[in-house]
Amino acid sequence: MKKTVMLKKNYEFKKVLENGKFYSGKQINLFILKNKEKINLLGIAISKKVGKSVYRNKIKRLIRENYRIIENDIKEGYSLIFLWNKKIDKKEADFYIIKKDMENIFKKANLFLKEQGDK
Repeated sequence: MKKTVMLKKNYEFKKVLENGKFYSGKQINLFILKNKEKINLLGIAISKKVGKSVYRNKIKRLIRENYRIIENDIKEGYSLIFLWNKKIDKKEADFYIIKKDMENIFKKANLFLKEQGDK
C-alpha cells in the first residue's frame, strides 16, 4: 500500500528545509522532518543550475523509483525532501549509487522499520 504523498507547495518545502535535519550522501542530500500525519510526504528538488529539464526529470525519476522500492521499509510520519548534490555532474546520475545513498541515509536517520541487511 502506498503511504507517501508528494509535497507540492512552496511553504511545505520551506518548512522542511528550514526545520528539518540534514543528511548527505554521495549524489543526494535529504532533509527530514517529523510530521503529525500517518503518511510520509515526499519532495524532490533539483536546481535549474544542474541542467536542462531532460536531465532534471531523469534525476527525479531515479530518486522517485528508488524511494518507491524501499518505501514499505520506512517508518511513517515524516516529511522528506531529496536534493541533488550540485557538485556532482548530471551525467553521473546512477540508479545504484542513488539506491546506496538512500539506504545509507535512512540507516543514519534510523528510519528503517527493522534493521536492513545488505542486499
